[in-house]
Amino acid sequence: MAKRILIFSLLVIGGLWFLSPSIAAGSGGNEAAGMEPGHGLDPVVLAGVAVMLIIAKLSGELFERFRQPAVLGELVGGTFIGNLVLLGFTMAEPLKTNVVIGALAELGVLILLFEVGLESNLGEMLEVGWSSLLVAVVGVVAPFFLGWGVAAYFLPGEATLGHIFIGATLCATSIGITARVLKDLGVLQSREARIILGAAVIDDVLGLLVLAVVAGAIQAEAAGTALSSWQIVTITVKAFAFLAGTVLVGRYLVSRLFRQAGRLETRGVLLALALAFCFLLAWLAALVGLAPIVGAFAAGLVLDEAHFESFRDRGEHRLEELIRPVSALLAPIFFVLMGMKVDLRYFAQWELLGFAAVLTLAAIIGKQVCSLAVLERQVNRLAVGVGMVPRGEVGLIFAGIGATLMLPNSAGASEPVINPATFGVVVLMVIVTTLITPPALKWALQRRASASSAAGRS
Repeated sequence: MAKRILIFSLLVIGGLWFLSPSIAAGSGGNEAAGMEPGHGLDPVVLAGVAVMLIIAKLSGELFERFRQPAVLGELVGGTFIGNLVLLGFTMAEPLKTNVVIGALAELGVLILLFEVGLESNLGEMLEVGWSSLLVAVVGVVAPFFLGWGVAAYFLPGEATLGHIFIGATLCATSIGITARVLKDLGVLQSREARIILGAAVIDDVLGLLVLAVVAGAIQAEAAGTALSSWQIVTITVKAFAFLAGTVLVGRYLVSRLFRQAGRLETRGVLLALALAFCFLLAWLAALVGLAPIVGAFAAGLVLDEAHFESFRDRGEHRLEELIRPVSALLAPIFFVLMGMKVDLRYFAQWELLGFAAVLTLAAIIGKQVCSLAVLERQVNRLAVGVGMVPRGEVGLIFAGIGATLMLPNSAGASEPVINPATFGVVVLMVIVTTLITPPALKWALQRRASASSAAGRS
């Protein structure tokens, strides 16, 4: 089957190469494509979205057949078509900077974080115990400072805030990848699994707070004002207050809102209201100076199945089931676009490969350090540390945001916090940490089980 997918992929790419003059023509505007202004979408958007979705699904399928997350396939597929320019094919170049495709990708990120929030149970987060909380805190602090130090060593000419931001990309954990491995192994109810999943959820929250503070500092620096300690405290309090406020106020208001909305019989009311709530909170987060993804995550955290009883009573699907097709459509556009922005030419430089290797090592060691914070005895600390390693989609989202933030350089000109070369390094770190986790976690869990059974026989 993998062979068939590969053959079909080559046929698709061949067809896209044949159509590439049309795509390139569309990038010049509607007039260049023979369309009058204001009459329909630019053809580059239509062709581009088609290309990206086909590549995402084919490459995702191929990776899943090798028991790897589909998101890695989407990322690698995007990297492949984004670097066809090295072979003289320029069909993908207009897609990298298209405003509409960029907007679709940003919507995909918001919906993805909204989905993560929906899958995170606030009650379980509060009940995970001190081990999960300490593992999460150490799992943010250790990688953050290790990443900061590595970036400062390999990029001595970059601004300090740029080094700090690279440290921030190492903070979060991809809960989806680890949860899938634990489920496949049938150990979701084990103590190790509960600690890992609880800590991963808290990691996401703490990582978003770190992102809010660092992004605020970068924006202040770009505006020509140094960020004082008091302003850092203000941003931190603002982020905590936003999350706490939306959870407390949102739960009270949302229950009333959805109870009234349950009386409406129009098809798709639940999905439309949920997405509207997600986008509104994302807007409010941006309004108070936080990243919109913080608001999207908070929206998912607020919504609870209890709010949708009236919809379920009349036979509607659960919100997670309704949101899944929307996420499956838009989120891959983001990951393919991120892959397309990786320029493989940079990896011909040995110093960048060294940077990527050391940053990946720092990402792995940082999460292994957090396993020392487990308080309970008879818990497989190695498995806890390995389970926290994958960065996955969250690391990519952080890197994508860093590519949009600007800082003045030594010459006084503005440049992105995460430049194309560093972006490629972060993507490589994400790929490696995500690829090694499933086999490493399986080995760590089975190693402990084998040791326990051997001790029992003796």
